[in-house]
Amino acid sequence: MQTFPVVDADPGIKRQVLADHADLMVVCFAFQAEGAEGKLHSHPHVQSTYVKTGRFRFSVDGTFFEVAAGDSFVIPSNAEHGCICLEPGELIDCFTPRRDDFL
Repeated sequence: MQTFPVVDADPGIKRQVLADHADLMVVCFAFQAEGAEGKLHSHPHVQSTYVKTGRFRFSVDGTFFEVAAGDSFVIPSNAEHGCICLEPGELIDCFTPRRDDFL
């Protein structure tokens, strides 16, 4: 089993790949402070997000919603999305295919 480094993703956000394969990648995003922002972006990968802890306000293609521990949802390929941390916590994201830019 390979261990991946913890890296700075955005201010107040740490990222660590937990597992990867050419077809699938699991990544933990640790939001360390209220107000930390996962900036709006898009990518060709389908993404599922599970809220392990904390509370977040997401935007997916202009639709806004709040999620908290235990919630999960899917972000379609190429959808513009981002989030604001309302309460520090961790998101567990799965990407298919894997995000080679995270390796």
